[in-house]
Amino acid sequence: MLQRREIAQHSDSKIQNPNSTILYFPALAKTSAVNSTETSRLVQQSQALYEAGQFIEAVQLLEKAANEFKANNDALNEAIALSNLSLAYQKLGQWQEATEAIAQSIKLLQTLKPSDSSQEQAQILAQALDVKGGLELARGQTEAALGSWQEAVKIYQQLNDTSALIRDRINQAQAMQALGNYLQAHKTLISVQEILQKQPDSALKATGLDSLGNVLRSLGYLNDSYKILEESYFVARRVGDAIAQSNALLSLGNIARAQASAQISLGNSKSANDYTKTATQYYQQAVQIASVTPTVRLQAQLNLLRLLVEQKQFSTAKALLPQIQSQIANLPPSRTAVNYQINFAQSLSKMRQNSIQPKDVAKMLAQAVQVANDLKDERTESYALGTLGELYEQTGQLSDAKDLTQQALVKAESIDAQDIAYQWHWQMGRLLQKQSHIPAATDAYNRAYNALKSLRNDLVAINPDVQFSFRESIEPVYRQYVDLLLQLPDNTNQKPDNLLQARQVIESLQLAELDNFFRSPCLLPRVDLDKLVEKQKYTAVIYPIILDNRLEIITKLPGQDTIYRNTTKISKNVLEKTVEQLQKDLPIASREPDVKQSSQRLYDWLIRPIETNLTNKNIKTLVFVLDGALRNIPMAILYDKQQQNYLIEKYAISLAPGLQLVDPKPLQNVQLNVLVAGVEQERVIEGQSFAELSNVTQELKQVQSEVKTSKKLLNQDFTEINLEKQIQSTPFSVVHLATHGQFSSDLEQTYILTWNDLLKVKELDNLLRTRGESRPETIELLVLSACKTATGDKRAALGLAGVAVRAGARSTLATLWTVDDKSTSEFMGELYRQLDAGVTKAQALQHAQLAILAKENRPYFWASYVLVGNWL
Repeated sequence: MLQRREIAQHSDSKIQNPNSTILYFPALAKTSAVNSTETSRLVQQSQALYEAGQFIEAVQLLEKAANEFKANNDALNEAIALSNLSLAYQKLGQWQEATEAIAQSIKLLQTLKPSDSSQEQAQILAQALDVKGGLELARGQTEAALGSWQEAVKIYQQLNDTSALIRDRINQAQAMQALGNYLQAHKTLISVQEILQKQPDSALKATGLDSLGNVLRSLGYLNDSYKILEESYFVARRVGDAIAQSNALLSLGNIARAQASAQISLGNSKSANDYTKTATQYYQQAVQIASVTPTVRLQAQLNLLRLLVEQKQFSTAKALLPQIQSQIANLPPSRTAVNYQINFAQSLSKMRQNSIQPKDVAKMLAQAVQVANDLKDERTESYALGTLGELYEQTGQLSDAKDLTQQALVKAESIDAQDIAYQWHWQMGRLLQKQSHIPAATDAYNRAYNALKSLRNDLVAINPDVQFSFRESIEPVYRQYVDLLLQLPDNTNQKPDNLLQARQVIESLQLAELDNFFRSPCLLPRVDLDKLVEKQKYTAVIYPIILDNRLEIITKLPGQDTIYRNTTKISKNVLEKTVEQLQKDLPIASREPDVKQSSQRLYDWLIRPIETNLTNKNIKTLVFVLDGALRNIPMAILYDKQQQNYLIEKYAISLAPGLQLVDPKPLQNVQLNVLVAGVEQERVIEGQSFAELSNVTQELKQVQSEVKTSKKLLNQDFTEINLEKQIQSTPFSVVHLATHGQFSSDLEQTYILTWNDLLKVKELDNLLRTRGESRPETIELLVLSACKTATGDKRAALGLAGVAVRAGARSTLATLWTVDDKSTSEFMGELYRQLDAGVTKAQALQHAQLAILAKENRPYFWASYVLVGNWL
């Protein structure tokens, strides 16, 4: 939680709002006669105050200047002052005042008569539209923001103002991203990159590349972002611009640091250490170069300190403390100064076991509260109060912590800052729970949950670093809320509303994880969950929920309104270690005894408690909405020691990333028209070696032999261009790709191998959806044969879920590990025979797996396949 707040503040000030500095005062001095030396002085003072973060004082001077310009009938300068006044109001969170100021500015500019300075008037109007767009984006009016920036672009094009065009196109990309149009945003940024690369080296080019790199990071294109930021640094170095160099190094450090955090959450300690070293080097370089930009130097030191603390390198971290402390002490009172104090205090609070006293941290935060209060900056004051409350929570002073958290909440809600409020609702819920006030705690968690839902766009599309702290700052809210909802004495006294809400929260968590994976909040529920399940006569839906001290299983059975809850007393650590070991053993054919032992334990924990209900209802198909580590293994593998059989021998099985995202329609009466494609030969792409897949030709022949209509792309013919042409030209009901692929929780490491490229998940998404414009027919089934989950990635199956919900197909059949064996072609032949016979996709998968199991009992050969999405 601490990490997310610190980064968000930095992002707000440096990356996400390019219009956050006053752009127009130099024009004021050059272009219009200032009727009063005093007015001119007010203008210059207000600029200095704004840049120092003293927004209250800047507002006062700008209001005075605007009134004097109005009294002197100087409409052009009045409009400039009002635009800048809007910017200052935005910094204070005074949205209504900011809206009124920019509206007055634009109205003045639009009513000015053409004059000798018409070009200048046009430029000032475009700049005012920039401010308006920034305000609209900040208020969540994303489409309006996009419109304002598009208006500004038209003016800048007429004026041939390249630098302003670059800035506004980056702004537009942010708005497109917030609307979920990430592919459009990416195309816009590519055009910006092309413009920038044609420009001669300059400080402006370096700054533009820095902004571009940071927005690409927010879209999840980390490799592209890194390359562009590196280019920004080299341009800045060539032109000798120290400020641009230090900014680029800071941004590069932030990317490496975020990657280190992501690798830690995945359990990849070696990769995390490598990224940490890289980030440390960048931050240290930024500190050395940033002597002329003390704020960048201090930000780099603070980020480096946070990184060292996260890595528990406390002795190195302590060496930084005196330097940071002296710099913070010398900062003038401002929002920036308060944010730096909060940032510093958060790091110190994590070093409390290393001679850092809580009272010293509390004193620093209390000072931050006082400064924010003096500045009348309620947003920053809320941060300071809430962080101080969190410190008291850590030290066990729960009563004081509650008082401070409540004060922080009041401040946040007074300015409708839900991105802060959710954190304090969550904090209040934890505090109440620690005091055993469970109903009140549950209510607080419900408020945090609702705030997160309202913030969906902002969290995944406006803050570029949330994806790396999702597991620390967002996911726990959902899990802890479910834990509270399910803290009831026994099954006989269940409150149906609590169970329904718990299930809804888990559905929302699945959706939030996918949003976070794609960096795009555009996955929308399609169906009413309960109506969907009630229609499926022999289908049960199972929600396993992994909590710290138990496994909760919520089951929805057909033909009745009630849902069931069962609890298995097993710790999260034991469950995850069992799953992890099974995940390692499954891709090794010789480890069948170990696989059986682990899968038996999982059966007893997950299926045994509900098997009586399944039997009594004559259930034939199980649809799992899996949680956490369970997504990394096939449910078909669960082994019943009593009956000596696997789960697939009893039930057809399907997975859903969240039932509300599934659009279930039967495959029956759809003629199978299959596009088959694959790469059999050994390939080396982007420095990676991909081994020969010797059975691909046989697999594709087997598929073609079972269907009436098909088209094949093999080896050199299987390119992205050819794949797109075929999909656009023919209404294929099935797309079957037999090639190397990988699923990962990292967007850039989720891909399919074509002959000459790695087709990343976003490009695959775009490619499979392109025919929607010309051919409305939905792809019924996407088959991804010879794919695997990324080694060492505990959340790798998130990539598979991502492909399944965004690939433009109703269902996705994929492998969790590569089986390059003749059994694969036999499996596929049986699968298509069953599909052609008219059974459901889940049943076709079951029959195909049983056909292989009858010949080869080792799970390595038959258990790799999972069906995600529509099971009918």
